[in-house]
Amino acid sequence: MKFKIDKFILSIIIVVLAAYLFPQLGGNSSPLPLAKIGSIGVSLIFFFYGLKLSPEKIKTGLRNWRLHLLVQTCTFLLFPLIILCFYPLIHSEYDKNIWLAFLFLAALPSTVSSSVVMVSMAKGNIPAAIFNASISGLIGIVVTPLWLGLFLNDTAASYDLGEIYTKLIIEVVVPVILGLLLHRFWGSLAQKYNSYLTLFDKSIILLIIYKSFCSSFEDKVFSGIDTLNFVFIAVAVLGLFYVVYFITGFVSNKLGFSTEDKITAQFCGTKKSLVHGTVFAKILFPNPSTMGIIILPIMLFHAFQIFVISFIAAHAGNRKELEFNSITD
Repeated sequence: MKFKIDKFILSIIIVVLAAYLFPQLGGNSSPLPLAKIGSIGVSLIFFFYGLKLSPEKIKTGLRNWRLHLLVQTCTFLLFPLIILCFYPLIHSEYDKNIWLAFLFLAALPSTVSSSVVMVSMAKGNIPAAIFNASISGLIGIVVTPLWLGLFLNDTAASYDLGEIYTKLIIEVVVPVILGLLLHRFWGSLAQKYNSYLTLFDKSIILLIIYKSFCSSFEDKVFSGIDTLNFVFIAVAVLGLFYVVYFITGFVSNKLGFSTEDKITAQFCGTKKSLVHGTVFAKILFPNPSTMGIIILPIMLFHAFQIFVISFIAAHAGNRKELEFNSITD
């Protein structure tokens, strides 16, 4: 099987390198209004997200409730609980910042597009994948800030849960609702030009990443992360993925799920959204210099999940095809 380098991951690497070489263009003293452009872009991302959501499909998807409950429990409960187990190991401010970055990763919703694509490759339950990936983003608007609020209220004077939800309502909830209301009029156009909208989403995410890393490099936030620490973070991210993947598979077997439902549970229940990660970090962590360290684990997780799940999906898809051929021969 041949692997291609994901273009978006390659773009992220280039953007981070550009931020390292030219931090003055996106730093705190930059004359470019990148923060304002990012805020407007975030609202448009979620407007298009709502525009593409089909209320009818969401209603239909509620039927397979055990599968949905498992996926959302893994996404918003299992992930954070695993990270909470390591809270007693924190002994310094540096440790707490890294731990908070992992808690932020753990509290994020599932990604939409890649989950559905991978489930399709593996011949899983596609309608259930669409439902879970879509509803996960809506749940995350409420749940992600709650998880972070439990540990940021005593460490960050600027963290005000009321203010956070006000920003989320203005920049995220209102655009999503507006998109849902206009779905019946423009939903088909959104689906038709989905590739262009996806390109727009990724462009805004790259802009936010560039802005965040420019400020982080300017303020030398990464000065405490040497090669050994970076490798440790990468290994921890990969380990977190595999622990949740195997637990989800084990529970799926115990619940007697079909192969298709098990694939959907494992693929959707282990994914984390880089889109939500970058836009939520922009709201939850108003200090731009700290955003770089906060979104580092989710960037690594995004790369790993695409690589690992694509390999598993291709293998599962080939196996299903072989089973089908053996039946029809």
